[in-house]
This record gives sequence, structure tokens and C-alpha cells, in this order.
Amino acid sequence: MRLPSCLTDPNALLVADASVAINLNATGCAAQILRALPNRIVITGVAADEVTDDRQNGRRDAELLANLTDEGLVEIVHLSEAAEAVFGQLVIGPAIETLDDGEAATIAHASEHGGIAIIDERKANRICAQRFAELRMASTIDVLANRSVQDALGRQELGNAVFNALRQARMRILPHHGAWVTSLIGPERASLCGSLPPSFRLLRASS
Repeated sequence: MRLPSCLTDPNALLVADASVAINLNATGCAAQILRALPNRIVITGVAADEVTDDRQNGRRDAELLANLTDEGLVEIVHLSEAAEAVFGQLVIGPAIETLDDGEAATIAHASEHGGIAIIDERKANRICAQRFAELRMASTIDVLANRSVQDALGRQELGNAVFNALRQARMRILPHHGAWVTSLIGPERASLCGSLPPSFRLLRASS
């Protein structure tokens, strides 16, 4: 089963949140994935600052992100004055209606430049739908399910990449991606992934 990715415009600017960079690092083949993407992909300086080493889990996210930027696969960008104003609106206020700095910066930059904000958090997706109706949104899974990425990796390597991101980075997925993820990695591996919704982790037990 091939999941249709919403990333169908090869000319669209992709603006990745910190969690997306961490997820891609955890796949073990981030450079191969980004080389396959036809799009320019950037991360804001604010979000990049959130991609820090996690020594407890043995991850080297800051180092790996630096490698990707050195190779020209990811570009670090900074917010303009106009984007800073949008950023402020998204981080100041009641907690239920505000976002963390990386998500806010991602949305602000993508909104200003007509790009696609790649964010996995449901809250951020909800706030975008309410306040930025014209802003296009995507997730890490949309990156992994991009046709060019699927063709470059092949089903087995793609399944390993998704499983690694789920296990090592606790990648979050949106509900409509659950069936594809479970089909790709198999029910046994899905049962090991705590970040998957319970209904997809429990498919093995009910099969």
C-alpha cells in the first residue's frame, strides 16, 4: 500500500520543525531521504536551537543536523521582522492557544514565504487550521511517504526508517497515517512503538 503524501509540489518550500529533524535523524538515513526530496527544506534558527544532543538516549541530533546543513541538504533560516510579529502572537497567551518556540517559528516563516510547515503536533495543526487557513501543513510521515522518497528507499528500507523514527525518536503520527504505518512496519514491530496510537499497537493482539 502506497500512502499518498500531501507533498506533491516539487517547488514548495518545506519548513521543518525541530521534531521533524529529530525524527529524520532517527531514521538512520536522513541524508538519503533529503537527497530524494525535490524540495528545498529549511529549519528556522529557533527550531534548530531545540535540536540538542540527548546523551541519555545516546542521540547526536545537533551533530547530525550540522552534518545535513554542511552537505547543503537543510538550510538554517532566520525570522524576518514580520515573521517575528507572527511568532510573538503564537507564543504569548493562554497555554491552550500557544505553541512552543520552534513550532511558532516554523509556522511564522512558512506563512510569510508561502511554504509548507512540517509539524507533527496535533495542537499546532489545530491552531494552524483555526488561525492560518491558507497555510499548508504536512508531517514527518508525509516526508517519508513522498513518492520520490518511497522510490529511493524501497519498501524494506523505508519500513526500517519509519520503525527507527518511532522507536528512537518516538515520532508522533496523525490518525489517518496509522494504517499505512502499521502495514509498512508490520504488526509485531508496531506493537513495540509507544508513540503509535493504542488502536494500531494492539492490532497484533487482536489478529
